[in-house]
Amino acid sequence: MNKDLFRHNLLQWHQQIDRNLPWKASKSPYFIWLSEIMLQQTRIAQATPYYLKFVEAFPTVHDLANASEEKVFKLWEGLGYYSRARNLHATAKKVSQEMNGVFPDNYKDLLALKGIGPYTAAAIASFAYDLPHPVVDGNVFRVLSRVFKIEEAIDSTEGKKIIQAMAEACFEPKQAAAYNQAIMDFGAMVCTPKNVGCEHCEMQSFCGAYHGKMVDILPKKTKKIKKRDRYFLFVIIEDQDGCFLIEKRTKKDIWQGLFQFPLIENEQAFEDTKAIKKALRQNFNLKQKDFDWLYLTDTFKQTLSHQYIHARFLKIKMKKVPLSNDSQLLINLKELKNYGFPKIIDWFLKEKVLNLVFIP
Repeated sequence: MNKDLFRHNLLQWHQQIDRNLPWKASKSPYFIWLSEIMLQQTRIAQATPYYLKFVEAFPTVHDLANASEEKVFKLWEGLGYYSRARNLHATAKKVSQEMNGVFPDNYKDLLALKGIGPYTAAAIASFAYDLPHPVVDGNVFRVLSRVFKIEEAIDSTEGKKIIQAMAEACFEPKQAAAYNQAIMDFGAMVCTPKNVGCEHCEMQSFCGAYHGKMVDILPKKTKKIKKRDRYFLFVIIEDQDGCFLIEKRTKKDIWQGLFQFPLIENEQAFEDTKAIKKALRQNFNLKQKDFDWLYLTDTFKQTLSHQYIHARFLKIKMKKVPLSNDSQLLINLKELKNYGFPKIIDWFLKEKVLNLVFIP
């Protein structure tokens, strides 16, 4: 009974909602795919301007496929989780080169594309092709676990099975796109992680979490992410012509494919200048006579899903800067805007302190 009432109330509620989002009116699998990849682990308000930039720069999947990795990463800069951008680019190439620019029109083949999981495949299948596949994302987990008072941890195997079964039981296959959009919007607008809108909720009369006073408890999770601290020193090396040394991150680590200033990583915070000068000697084989020390910033901090980044920026000047590998480039100040950097470096660049000279 509650499943039927839930479905009815949800669709009725959604008829009164008009979320004017740029991708909602589209039936293009390319635009739907683009928006769904960007919305993974990202709020709508943050993702929307990125979506608009990508659509303008790459109006077709062929345009995205033919773009350089540097351009894709530059436009993605600040959106985080850069593996999404790498997978996005790889899938665009596959669809463009092997599928003549046409996305698969069935769930199974969509799921086979790089970076597309069960949720994204269901979203594309239902929104672009009206196929009967229920979406199950974070919003759906939260809504169903609360309304039907599902107390199993949603990150457990059993909890995932229960939620998936409930999602399929509540689903309206004859209105696949409308139902999927409704339940995602409901989770984003009413049944939110915090500041839940229970007072005016369409499901209040039969919501298990509301009547059981468990709204703040559900959904449950068993696993707590353990975050580690990493301490970075980015060394900004400027030559006599005003050019800076940057390098591409090629290892399988955070920010792979992005550019950075040469980096020294330490197990402890970079606090005293004596230790920093020692690190310069050990990592770059630089002696004090080889460079002029210009400034050292305070610590910039960034929180990632599994890590805390603590970074300081040291600027030094040398007459000539040697390139030690193929991933390194010497560029002038104006060219910096052409390269994609991690958010923490982007924050530093926006401080506009590159030309600052300060002798500690």
